[in-house]
Amino acid sequence: MSQYEAVDRLHRCVADLEQELATLQQQIVALRLLAARVFVLPPVEKGREHDPLLKIAVEQQLGQAALQRALAHYGLLFMQHQSEKISTKSAVRLPGAICLQADDVQAESLRQQVQRVNQLKQDLEQIITVDSGLPSEERFEFVHRHQRGLITLNAYRGIPLLESPDSVRFGWANKHIIKNVSRAEILEKLEKSLQAGRAVAPWTREQWAERVSEEMDLLRGLPEGAALKIKRPVKVQPIARVYDAESKKQTQLACPSPLLVLCRDAASVPKLGELLNYNAAQITHRYKPEAQMLHLVVPRLHLYSDRVE
Repeated sequence: MSQYEAVDRLHRCVADLEQELATLQQQIVALRLLAARVFVLPPVEKGREHDPLLKIAVEQQLGQAALQRALAHYGLLFMQHQSEKISTKSAVRLPGAICLQADDVQAESLRQQVQRVNQLKQDLEQIITVDSGLPSEERFEFVHRHQRGLITLNAYRGIPLLESPDSVRFGWANKHIIKNVSRAEILEKLEKSLQAGRAVAPWTREQWAERVSEEMDLLRGLPEGAALKIKRPVKVQPIARVYDAESKKQTQLACPSPLLVLCRDAASVPKLGELLNYNAAQITHRYKPEAQMLHLVVPRLHLYSDRVE
């Protein structure tokens, strides 16, 4: 696909997504609200995206106030919809649950609408990350040249839909993203970065090229058969623990957006828990296995190896 075609698809996809989100919001407000609880988290200010999160104060909203907050959150695609002081590099998170009464026809209609919205979100991510043919370091400029102010982290994020769980409780999760990679895969990534000929602040183009070349030399110098892993920390995130009594099964979900919960009637509304303030100093691990000894090879890529010599 040519970049011209990718740009055209990007415009059409964003327009379709805005339209389908508006339709979804209309469907939601047409249904009877049985219960609603959302938890407003402090916004991330510009320039503070990488600050460690040691404490997070939570503000709870209920009922219609929670519903209106959730509807605004689902439609938050552009930075123009939020304060200029808030970072666009960090997704806005609003954990919680919106419980709606729906008969069979209404439930199926809402299912289909949520599916349309989520498919467009997947299409948008595919256009930007794959079909554009651009390396990751060039995608921000591409998006903001053709869809100025689009907050991709919000735009990609699907809207979760649940059906009659028995309880939904909330909490916090700390974790790492760990991925096994090959030397050839990382060398190819670095080679593309080198060929792009771009400067990355605060370095000049020449300094950045030298830095990338040094990283490639480090990789080539690793022992034959050395295992490589990307181990990237993920900031603490809100989660939902959804329990189904019939199957006696609990499912843990990331919960950056309010869960839409379909209920037959008021008697089937799930028990909704609270999200407490986060304090890193009070976190205890029930069991923390001993980690494998790894050596940091390329810090900016969070790339580790089990052997360096």
